[in-house]
Amino acid sequence: MILVTGATGIAGSEVVRAVRRRGERVRAFVRDPQRAREKLGDEIELAVGDFADPRSVRAALEGVDDVVLSCADDPRRVAWETSAIDAAAAAGVRRIVKLSAVGAAPGSPVAFWDWHDRVERHLTASAVPGVILRSSFHMTNVLAGAEQVAGAGRLYAPAGAARIAMIDPRDVGAVAAAVLSTAGHDGRTYVLTGPAAITYVQVAAALSAATGRAVEFTDVPDHDAKQGLIQAGLPDVVAEQVVQVFAMARRGAAEQVTATVASLTGRPPRDVAAFARDHARLFAPAAVGAGR
Repeated sequence: MILVTGATGIAGSEVVRAVRRRGERVRAFVRDPQRAREKLGDEIELAVGDFADPRSVRAALEGVDDVVLSCADDPRRVAWETSAIDAAAAAGVRRIVKLSAVGAAPGSPVAFWDWHDRVERHLTASAVPGVILRSSFHMTNVLAGAEQVAGAGRLYAPAGAARIAMIDPRDVGAVAAAVLSTAGHDGRTYVLTGPAAITYVQVAAALSAATGRAVEFTDVPDHDAKQGLIQAGLPDVVAEQVVQVFAMARRGAAEQVTATVASLTGRPPRDVAAFARDHARLFAPAAVGAGR
């Protein structure tokens, strides 16, 4: 039995799907069972709870062999995930796969990356064998601009000329499933990226090709980007950190390209052109006002 926390999140939901495709038993740790059913289907076993409720975490761990550990970007992340690691150790879990991020480092100017590092170090020091998957910038982050692309043919981001080795979250799920189903990964840290480091100009070109209309990238000052994210509903602390991620990317923090996805899954990672084709309907003019 594999417990996936953060199972309705972008990467977590892809882990659930990939593990299921390999025929493994999955239990999804979720707060909202109705949303989980809509996103994951009716065949997935649900453990309803919250990281802030230790009893629900312990209940979710009963009879579990492996854990895929992830939660939302929240200032409480370190406390939540380290407590879950301790609970997993007490429950006799045999392996924890931690979903982390490229750039994870102590004292990072990106709080998200500092939090990941602190959890990674706790896992490494724990009694449970761990595997750390550090993912690059997710291609799905581009979906935040889908409405503007559909309405005005413009992709806005504070990206400048940053080259980013974006990865499709489906490839993160595939790697997690591969690590869980094969031996020899305990104690390893893997860096997961897409096939190339690309600019937002190239992302816009891929969207142009996929939708059949001209899409142009417009660079946005950090302050304006933060205000736009807040207006879109992100908490202030999260919006600030998202903008900081872009600032680090402009300094080269997301340029590294690895062959890890191919070596662990047996196939190359998806490129941005494939991602754009798969999600073209969300960026097309007809998507305006139609919802997602």
